[in-house]
Amino acid sequence: MNVAIVGASGAVGQEFLRVLAERNFPIDNLVLFGSARSAGTKYEFKGKTYTVKELKHGDDFKDIDIAFTSAGAGISKEYEKDITKFGAVMIDNSSAFRMDADVPLVVPEVNAADAKDRPRNVIANPNCTTIQMVVALQAIENLSHIKRVHVSTYQAASGAGAAAMAELEQQYRQVLAGEEVTVEKFAYQLAFNLIPQIDVFTDNGYTKEEMKMYNETRKIMHSDIEVSATCIRVPSLRAHSEAIWAETERPISVEEAREAFASAEGVILEDNPAEKKYPMPLFLSGKDPVYVGRIRKDLANPNGITFWCVGDQIKKGAALNAVQIAEYLIKEGDIRK
Repeated sequence: MNVAIVGASGAVGQEFLRVLAERNFPIDNLVLFGSARSAGTKYEFKGKTYTVKELKHGDDFKDIDIAFTSAGAGISKEYEKDITKFGAVMIDNSSAFRMDADVPLVVPEVNAADAKDRPRNVIANPNCTTIQMVVALQAIENLSHIKRVHVSTYQAASGAGAAAMAELEQQYRQVLAGEEVTVEKFAYQLAFNLIPQIDVFTDNGYTKEEMKMYNETRKIMHSDIEVSATCIRVPSLRAHSEAIWAETERPISVEEAREAFASAEGVILEDNPAEKKYPMPLFLSGKDPVYVGRIRKDLANPNGITFWCVGDQIKKGAALNAVQIAEYLIKEGDIRK
């Protein structure tokens, strides 16, 4: 495969390089693209040095088979035609195309086959919080149809990018040293704090992040599922956590749920309250799966099951999911080669 990464210098772009190397993805030629500012930067990949090229309109994608794009929605929209016009599959990590009717929105553990139906040769990677949630929900959906979900997310600084992670570290140092705290990437100081807002508010009082979870879940799962989300930024560095309450058509026992999670693709069951075993972001950064624990019956709903899940936002919530989509297409012989 001839592979391109657009936004190679960002947190997700760098994660693409790590994931592609870890999984020994079949690459004949690799091309890295970035902004004028990052052009010329050199990165190592599997023993070779690659130099970031400035992204420009033209024919740079003529020989590319798969392009992983993670440079923001504006860049994705502007360069979509440049990337796809010669036949490259564009797997986009931004919000640009997720709800477009002619662009599949794919989480391989849930709806891999949707990736084959791509009229524009664009496949959208869902929002990180949605990816993590639907991987876990699919295990329950296989037992009984899920009618509605309430979810509260606890999202690490990594969700706002590499600069935000650096700012959180800086803020902790500044607070402990009694210095004035730098606040640039977040609306408020995040260190020693929680911020109950991610993205901008919409007319219904929910944020765009919360509405993404509603709309994207329905599209991915091909479902009438209702999702009510509250998204919170927390002062952890990397890996998002979610508390999920799911209402199914029939009651699901804790034992059924545990068995379903234990055998689900992309899920690791970590649920032993007696030994204080449950998923925590401190220990799961850099891991591939979604980890599930704290499984209980919902005391407020006889058809409810509630659980806690943790997943690495940069990995499964972004780069890994996109690479898994590409791996599926290669396995299915659905790349132009």
